Amino acid sequence: MAVYRFRVTFEDYEDVYRDIDMPSKGTFLELHHEIHKCTGYNAEVSSSFYVSNDQWKKGTEIAHLPNPRKKESGVLIMEDIRLSKFIDDPHQKFYYIYNFDRPYDFHVELIKILKEEDGKEYPSLFKSVGLAPKMAAAANFPVATDDDDEEDDVVDDIATEEYGVDDEDEFDLMDDDEEEAGEEEQQEFGGGEDDY
Repeated sequence: MAVYRFRVTFEDYEDVYRDIDMPSKGTFLELHHEIHKCTGYNAEVSSSFYVSNDQWKKGTEIAHLPNPRKKESGVLIMEDIRLSKFIDDPHQKFYYIYNFDRPYDFHVELIKILKEEDGKEYPSLFKSVGLAPKMAAAANFPVATDDDDEEDDVVDDIATEEYGVDDEDEFDLMDDDEEEAGEEEQQEFGGGEDDY
């Protein structure tokens, strides 16, 4: 049996990667789980692999926990698809989006095709370089459910307070500043219309 060695690179952290050996008969779901086994992220969230070209353009989607719209459109499901079905190139690439609620992107590239080693279990982590970045989406935020509506409102309020800008306040401040600047100019240059 052939073994595929994939390099999984964090898109925004190119110096952090994992080399994972997968059996050719393995599924995309097994690769998905192996990626998160070696990063520590929660694997049970909606995610997708996309068959890609050399420019990382997304092609056919292979999904895990797809939403109803994707299911209706007939999206391929990770657990049903073997890796070998989409390996057409010795450097085959897959664009991988983890957690559609708070997306995080990876590049997955086939870097070597090996022969199975006797006594070795697959899938297996061949090499790990760098620490997986801490992800707020993976570590601190639960996946939203219908029961979490109240919690979402609290999070939205906090986000608005910290990062939101009330347009009226912003314009009021500008108006006050302009008025003060105008008064200073009048005082400096001898006052208003009555002086002329």
